Amino acid sequence: MTMTVDNLSQILKEKLTSSFGKSLEDATTKEMFQSICLTMKESIHANWQMTQQTYDEKESKQVYYFSMEFLLGRLVESNLLNMGMLNLYKETLLSLGFDPEDVFREEHDAGLGNGGLGRLAACFLDSLASLQLPGHGMGIRYKYGLFQQKVVNGYQVELPDNWLKDEYMWETKRGDKAIEVRFGGTVETTVDNGHLQFHHHDYERVLAVPYDVPIVGFDNNTVNTLRLWSAESTTNHFHFHSSRGHDYYHYLDYKRSIEKISEFLYPDDSYYEGKILRLKQQYFLVSAGLQSILHRYKKRNKPLEQLSEHVVIQINDTHPTLVVPELMRLLMDEEKLGWDEAWSITQKTVAYTNHTTLSEALEKWPEEMIKTLFPRLYLIIHEINERFCKMLWYDYPELREKIPEMAILSYEQVHMAHLSMVGSFSINGVAKLHTDILKDRVMKPFYTVFPKRFNNKTNGITHRRWLLNVNPKLTDVISQAIGTDWIHQPGQLTDLIPFATDSAFQESIAKVKHENKVKLANFIKKQYDLTIDDQSIVDVHIKRLHGYKRQLLNLFHIIHLYNRCLEDPSLDLIPRTFIFGAKAAPGYSFAKQVIKLINAVAEKVNNHPDISSKIKVVFLENYSVSLAERIIPAADLSEQISTASKEASGTGNMKLMMNGALTIGTLDGANVEIGELVGTENIFTFGLTSDEVFHYQREGEYRARDYYNNDRRLRNVMDLLVNEHFSGDDVEFKDIFYSLLYNNDEYFVLKDFDSYIHAQSRVQEAYQNQSDWLSKSIVNIAQSGMFSSDRTIQEYANDIWKIKPTTIGNLIIK
Repeated sequence: MTMTVDNLSQILKEKLTSSFGKSLEDATTKEMFQSICLTMKESIHANWQMTQQTYDEKESKQVYYFSMEFLLGRLVESNLLNMGMLNLYKETLLSLGFDPEDVFREEHDAGLGNGGLGRLAACFLDSLASLQLPGHGMGIRYKYGLFQQKVVNGYQVELPDNWLKDEYMWETKRGDKAIEVRFGGTVETTVDNGHLQFHHHDYERVLAVPYDVPIVGFDNNTVNTLRLWSAESTTNHFHFHSSRGHDYYHYLDYKRSIEKISEFLYPDDSYYEGKILRLKQQYFLVSAGLQSILHRYKKRNKPLEQLSEHVVIQINDTHPTLVVPELMRLLMDEEKLGWDEAWSITQKTVAYTNHTTLSEALEKWPEEMIKTLFPRLYLIIHEINERFCKMLWYDYPELREKIPEMAILSYEQVHMAHLSMVGSFSINGVAKLHTDILKDRVMKPFYTVFPKRFNNKTNGITHRRWLLNVNPKLTDVISQAIGTDWIHQPGQLTDLIPFATDSAFQESIAKVKHENKVKLANFIKKQYDLTIDDQSIVDVHIKRLHGYKRQLLNLFHIIHLYNRCLEDPSLDLIPRTFIFGAKAAPGYSFAKQVIKLINAVAEKVNNHPDISSKIKVVFLENYSVSLAERIIPAADLSEQISTASKEASGTGNMKLMMNGALTIGTLDGANVEIGELVGTENIFTFGLTSDEVFHYQREGEYRARDYYNNDRRLRNVMDLLVNEHFSGDDVEFKDIFYSLLYNNDEYFVLKDFDSYIHAQSRVQEAYQNQSDWLSKSIVNIAQSGMFSSDRTIQEYANDIWKIKPTTIGNLIIK
């Protein structure tokens, strides 16, 4: 039966009555949202069950994507879009007197991620299901997300992100599949028939309870699984003694300590207890996930020696690295395999994605901490290290002097990236430049030893969410021009290239962009009581706040324009709205100072009687997937200005490009590949190259003070930081000032300032010719199909995972 507005209206009314005892007239938007979810889940769950059954029957090889983050955003619109029912539900809601946007926004963004790493994982899950590939996620069900950001007097204030305060409509608790995870204790070694046996005693037991979230494929019947683990206590392993009344309170302390493991995303690890908690989280995910995978695999009655023929475990960055020793432990201690057998299986099953060249992000943990928390794993890591170092000594004599820097255990640290590379069959970077840097510099010795393991898989984004869902009018304009095949094959967006100079098509693109600007301007007016010019250039810098991402360089350009306007009130500038969205890690004081400075500059600029008509600065608090969905369709200019060599890939650059924004950026990460596709005339590049950055770092020739002394524009900008202009005293921003001059500007802000100013001048000049600007915009949209996560996942599937599509039968209910 084909669903109609009348049919669906009746179904939703009945659901309101049966679930909430409410009539349509009395129902709240939240109750309507929940009724929609309950209705959708009937068909989703039927197909979910069918998907798992089909994978089992066909013995499909499956990939499990381990990640500490899955930044899902809201799923209601995404699921409806993938089910082909989004427009029907919108029409039905309108007919029932509800605003669809108000109803859909009743869903809180799931607090399961922080930034690009987590959003990438979410896009990958979407593409896996949409390509009918057997692939699932493994993560943690955090009770609280990173934090809810409020801006108070210009400062970032962190509040708990209690995203689970209302029922999460998409999850299903699987209490019957709970798994025990063990921490601490001691390991006793015995010999049985000539074989070493390891016995774990006096450990802390934690119950890992899975909550499964369905991942709905686009225009097919596939529903894969994101399994999220929650740490829960159990009285079964806690001894109460009636003669000791205080044991009850000990139990409460025990219960609290257990639940902390899955309470917060990224606990503060600047102190010892925080490090312990973060490391516990990582092992909790790894152990629970692996145990569940092996349990499911063994039900197939296949030999463990064939595990890699049926299962792939992809670890997303170094956080889940303990997959390597934990899989060894399970195979040896639980399944009684020998070392060589277990090591062969592990190396053939585990694959590793690196996401960074930053040394501080390549995790290292104190050896003693690993030994205390995971005594058995420590013994395994120690043995892996001994065997690896011995292999280097005998097989690679030219690398002998590098063994201390390549070792997994060295200088009382456990190097997680080294463990990942040694214990996996594939090591991939996430952009061509990033992979080259890994091979040629950051991980060059490992590339010498394992050249066949290294490969590149340039990141991607799901065009279904980031174009079809967030920008439906642009989607319609594209489809009217080239048909709809591109929706399933986003590479066909290149068919738009002949339309780049078509005046009628340009006019349609311009109309959509302006409508999106108006929507964003209305949102900003409502939320912040700030009026922005919907005809202005919307200049967008939305990403995690970090020194290397250089929000400060963007801000210096804004202050420079502000100074020029003060010097010459008649200065001819195209009105520009600068939009920032970013969270700073709670313990990262420099980044938090930059947020304060952005807001201080905004206060000055936005309230200046002459300048505010030319420049507006807006910091949108609590940056999230849902906020990005509002901003990106309205953007004209995409700020991708990280210090060259520091951004592995970036995905915000891809989302903005896909929605017609032009990129201003360094030759870093995927910016390089964007530039190669669109041509130098359709991107604004500037600044040091990665080779030049490495040269300065190696030779120590860079002197930031020289640039301050020799560039009057730069000096005028920086002096405003310490002369009370943007604050009530001269010390508010002194740490920023001193970090640039006295710490020698680690991220080359001052060095790239002049080049960036010239690039921004080219932006101003290009925007004056609207036909030319729109042509550039259309070329960017046309070439953005390359950055669909469908392409990325297909490359993973073909080159690394060796998995193939599995067709699921017809929909049971739709």
